[in-house]
Amino acid sequence: MAQSGSVSGMHTIPALLARNVAQLGDKPAYREKEFGIWQSWTWKETADEIEALALGFVNLGVNEGDFIAIIGRNRPYLYWSMVAAQMVGAIPVPLYQDAGAEEMAYVLGHCGARFVIAGDQEQVDKVIEVQDQLHQFEHLIYLDPRGLRKYDHTTLHEYSHIQAQGRAARDELIGELERRIAKPEFDDTCVMLYTSGTTGKPKGVVLSNRNVIESARNSSEFDHLTSGEDILSYLPMAWVGDFIFSIGQAYWNGFCVNCPESAETMMTDLREIGPTYFFAPPRVFETQLTTVMIRMEDAGPFKRRLFERSMAHARKVGTKILDGQPVSLADRVKYAIGNAFIYGPLKNTLGLTRVRVGYTAGEAIGPEIFDFYRSMGINLKQLYGQTEATVFITAQPDGQVRSDTVGVPCPEVELKIADNGEVFYRSPGVFVEYYKNPESTAGTKDAEGWVATGDAGFIEPETGHLRIIDRAKDVGKMADGSLFAPKYVENKLKFYPNILEAVVFGNGRTECVAFINIDLAAVGNWAERNNIGYSSYQELAGHPQVLATIQEHVEEVNRSVAEDTMLSGCQVHRFVVLHKELDADDGELTRTRKVRRRIIEEKFADIIGALYDGSDKISTRTEVTYEDGRKGAISATLQIRDAAVVPVAQQMAAE
Repeated sequence: MAQSGSVSGMHTIPALLARNVAQLGDKPAYREKEFGIWQSWTWKETADEIEALALGFVNLGVNEGDFIAIIGRNRPYLYWSMVAAQMVGAIPVPLYQDAGAEEMAYVLGHCGARFVIAGDQEQVDKVIEVQDQLHQFEHLIYLDPRGLRKYDHTTLHEYSHIQAQGRAARDELIGELERRIAKPEFDDTCVMLYTSGTTGKPKGVVLSNRNVIESARNSSEFDHLTSGEDILSYLPMAWVGDFIFSIGQAYWNGFCVNCPESAETMMTDLREIGPTYFFAPPRVFETQLTTVMIRMEDAGPFKRRLFERSMAHARKVGTKILDGQPVSLADRVKYAIGNAFIYGPLKNTLGLTRVRVGYTAGEAIGPEIFDFYRSMGINLKQLYGQTEATVFITAQPDGQVRSDTVGVPCPEVELKIADNGEVFYRSPGVFVEYYKNPESTAGTKDAEGWVATGDAGFIEPETGHLRIIDRAKDVGKMADGSLFAPKYVENKLKFYPNILEAVVFGNGRTECVAFINIDLAAVGNWAERNNIGYSSYQELAGHPQVLATIQEHVEEVNRSVAEDTMLSGCQVHRFVVLHKELDADDGELTRTRKVRRRIIEEKFADIIGALYDGSDKISTRTEVTYEDGRKGAISATLQIRDAAVVPVAQQMAAE
């Protein structure tokens, strides 16, 4: 299917929809689990739903060039609203559903959205809370009517009613809709997506039809995607990765998009769908691995030993078998037995049995975690991309997958490395501009179309693979001149199920120190098995046995880091287990769960000071945001621990 249409005839997503109706009309396009039952829509039914909504938009007064904001969890109806917006010449702007009202106010005000489509009452309430700040806002459309019956419906409309009005006015409005559908060109705007705002206010990234469709075509051909794929769409719709997989590639190839019932049922729904093409950021794979390790801790001694021995053999030969490399018959037989009793059932439990192509991206994944999945025969690969690139910069071809690189340039992508080590790229996916921000656009993309990634890396001359060291702004030098790359150490720490997040500091210093967040699920399970009572995250994080266990992990990572002569200076000398989880609501993480390092440095400056001044404890008070938006504060006295390090001179002598 991916090869059946040419880009020349398919300039917009609505054009791809029409082609899919003609060629795949009765094949499933969307599924959604609701009330425990999977609902399904064919491509023909999908087109009917989208057309009705588009006619309703015209009837409501949506003009060409308007911005339509979309807020909610992954649902077919909200994906349809993006395509319907494109049909009427408007620009869809998906927002993060877990963003607070003030965060939404900035994006809605910046783009000047006249219309907002909200998934449910929670999202409606956020918009209503800030609507006085939104001078261009006019109409709010809601999908789920529960709890909204007594609201003022002057500018509030139910999604199904907008569709019904569109259907009723079809004869009157279809000519205008067809005119608008035929009007857009290849270089007209397709969507606007906001960056996560790691270092400041989010920026509106304008992506054209060319950006989206050519990126979808090239990436689909790279991995031989077809109309027979199944994907599970569960990642935020505001994130470029979800847009390209669930809209761009889905419409280019004509495959089925499956939406889970809720975040809580995602893992169950994943097992039921059994996707053939799967994407997840490292945190999802880390969480799955933590769940596996917790279950094995609860298993009996025999099962635990069997699992450990089987996985040891898988790590030895599994990746080689996956890549088609030579492996002895005895090892193949032993691996096949392990697959029958260990790897196969485990893949089935995780919902990854049918995965033909799997990707992880968003940030670097720990090599140990990456190798764990590949050793079981899951074709997990790394992808390097950005919103500004319409995702794809580099990817790993089958048979060339390694944990220490992010692959080779994607089709039609050019790479170059600046003198300071920063990675630059140029491709058909390069964004048009940052909306209302010509200064940032000029600072990121030059006149020849080269885009600065902000990441430091190098291209291996012998393989052409790109290796990313870290964010360019985070890479520095220790006081002795040795390289400081915090993400490398943080990823190693997060391999342990007990550690959810880690932040390493040390630029310009004589030694590195670290903040650690424990994983409440994993450590809580350990506490339960050992009859250790606790009343809060803070109490468990400060338990002496927890601190001792985390210290063992840190010291084990130090021994591993010491083996890399280039980064051996990044060993962690002192650490503290924080009294709270780093949280996006508190500004410490982005909505895509990336660490806001500068904000953390400022917010916890007293703790960093104590780590470096030799203190053995620090009393601190931290402002927090509760789920209902209220502010509060928590106080704690944190224990500071020293970790053993491997002297660099000693390591060099050993080599």
